[in-house]
Amino acid sequence: MIGIYRETIKNIPSLIIVDTEKYEQPLPVFTYYHGFTSAKEHNLPQAYLLAQKGFRVVLPDSMYHGDRTDDLSKEELSFKFWDIVYQNLKDLQDIKHEMDQRDLILNRRFGVGGTSMGGVTTSAALTMYPWIQAAAVMMGSPKPVDFAKKLIKDVEQTGIQLPINEMELNDLYSSLQSIDLSANTHKLNARPLFFWHGDADPVVPFEHAYDFYNEIVEDYKNPENIRFLRDVGVDHKVSRFGILEMVNWLEIVL
Repeated sequence: MIGIYRETIKNIPSLIIVDTEKYEQPLPVFTYYHGFTSAKEHNLPQAYLLAQKGFRVVLPDSMYHGDRTDDLSKEELSFKFWDIVYQNLKDLQDIKHEMDQRDLILNRRFGVGGTSMGGVTTSAALTMYPWIQAAAVMMGSPKPVDFAKKLIKDVEQTGIQLPINEMELNDLYSSLQSIDLSANTHKLNARPLFFWHGDADPVVPFEHAYDFYNEIVEDYKNPENIRFLRDVGVDHKVSRFGILEMVNWLEIVL
């Protein structure tokens, strides 16, 4: 039986999805981050499927989301996007540490994935944590500098006054360079990486992940370890096909 356990990991409200008979056993661990304005419960389908394959899945709530909500408007929340991503990165370290302390990770098999903002987090995490063994980016961007510029442009086109000035914007772009996977491809070290993206996505540019994939694919000697799934005509919503393919791929590489 697959169980859903509500736990708080270092002040991070999380759901743990795992075979109940294996709850206290070391297993491959996969942490999956939700998207902007979503919450941990929204990723239960992929967590269930992964748990059926023998994974322990951790679904954390991001800052200002789910059980960590702060009643911010969507506009207020949008200006905290990168604060949330950076907090996700800190939280991931805490989750990994907690799993290590409880001896719940089998043979260092720890993977990370996420949808949209969670995919942005996943790509950034690969620049920071060499202990990530495999990653799945579902309609996320491995180019946070370019994505930040796109988000700012979108806001400007609505006529909303930006709460930061030009100098602060440049500081943001500069700070994002360190977690920009496209600018730090050497940190990837040919670790297993999966991309899914709908090519009609109006929110996160399809080209960010697709172009990056084409830049790095030749660095992989094992073709199983790098995969890009293009869903034709699909917008900003992960398809069932994408979820099933991610799960099947993770069973092979992690």
